[in-house]
Amino acid sequence: MVLSKKRARKVLEEIIALFPDAKPSLDFTNHFELLVAVMLSAQTTDAAVNKATPGLFAAFPTPQAMSVATESEIASHISRLGLYRNKAKFLKKCAQQLLDDFDGQVPQTREELESLAGVGRKTANVVMSVAFGEPSLAVDTHVERVSKRLGINRWKDNVRQVEDRLCDIIPRDRWNKSHHQLIFFGRYHCLARKPKCEICPLLNDCREGQKRMKAMKKEVGTND
Repeated sequence: MVLSKKRARKVLEEIIALFPDAKPSLDFTNHFELLVAVMLSAQTTDAAVNKATPGLFAAFPTPQAMSVATESEIASHISRLGLYRNKAKFLKKCAQQLLDDFDGQVPQTREELESLAGVGRKTANVVMSVAFGEPSLAVDTHVERVSKRLGINRWKDNVRQVEDRLCDIIPRDRWNKSHHQLIFFGRYHCLARKPKCEICPLLNDCREGQKRMKAMKKEVGTND
């Protein structure tokens, strides 16, 4: 059972109020670096990506430089990241596509971005939002987890359904900012393995949190 639109909006407003200054955690200085960093962040923390990208960007600062590098050369700079061999392959191919199809520039539309190797809807949404200010709400693992635990979405909903539901509830002009605020809530409150339910300001609105707290109290009582 999901929350009504009105109640879901109230819950989201509380999350937004908690992190008014939420912003991207990835380090970048231009659109190409942003695209690369977001591609690398799949199944990897932003902190880990930020450790790898200074060396990567110094070695291959442009699509031209990255396109002529070997996959092994690219991989050597990102070997501590998950799926680094596949990511190196995608980065090289993506860099070549930028040169061949977009004059070395990062495209602005979702369709064009998703035509690039290694770029799916989430990455396209992040680039559209952060680089170009286009209204979009990317759903990563944090956003999906928060939405489902709070009952904004059903557990069985896929990523696109989560995105559509959030975009239906949140005003269009706040999609970009809300994406980062939901991520911060998932990163610092609603953690994957050990959510901080006992100090969460949304506990009274969260059936999942109440269930966890009840189980925790029961376990403590049993141990006593």
